Amino acid sequence: MIINKKKFIYLISPNKITISFYNDLIEILKSKKVSFFQLRLKKLSFKKKLVIGKRIKKICKKYQTKFLINDDVLLAKKLNADGCHLGQKDMNIIKAREIIKKKTIGITCHNSIKLAKLAIKNKADYLAFGAFYASKTKKTKFKANLNLLKKISKLTKTPIVAIGGINSINYKKLLLNKANFLAISGYIWNNKKLKPIDAIKILK
Repeated sequence: MIINKKKFIYLISPNKITISFYNDLIEILKSKKVSFFQLRLKKLSFKKKLVIGKRIKKICKKYQTKFLINDDVLLAKKLNADGCHLGQKDMNIIKAREIIKKKTIGITCHNSIKLAKLAIKNKADYLAFGAFYASKTKKTKFKANLNLLKKISKLTKTPIVAIGGINSINYKKLLLNKANFLAISGYIWNNKKLKPIDAIKILK
């Protein structure tokens, strides 16, 4: 996987897709800072995710952003997305690989070197660690720290994604401590002070 240092953002969708979302996404992807966009909708049916996913995929393709699906390997296959992200309770990476072949598969490793080593062994395309900071998007069960990033970066060349409560105040610390990509959602979509495009402009 080629890492473009300017495109360090791994953008996760808001929990709810509104009409204005698509225009916001276009503006954000035009900024050329986003390497990945992950569709993460826990409460919608497969059918509704399919409709939304098709529209997002076109936008991502136009702006050369990889389109990933959270949790659902079969949805990723149906949409012919660029890959999927798997949590520890989702489908096993080996089975997922049989379904979506050489597409990107990322694995949640929480704050565990043991889980990271297993994901590396199973040829995950990236490793996601967190939460680094308190997040309103998702309940935080696992806490990760900067020391973990340094340890993992010595273990592997597999790209590292940091997740959890990342914003304009703390993001640089993570990049300076070997995180290759920053998974961001709330700071962009639920920012009380800034529109999504203005929020992303601050991250340089």
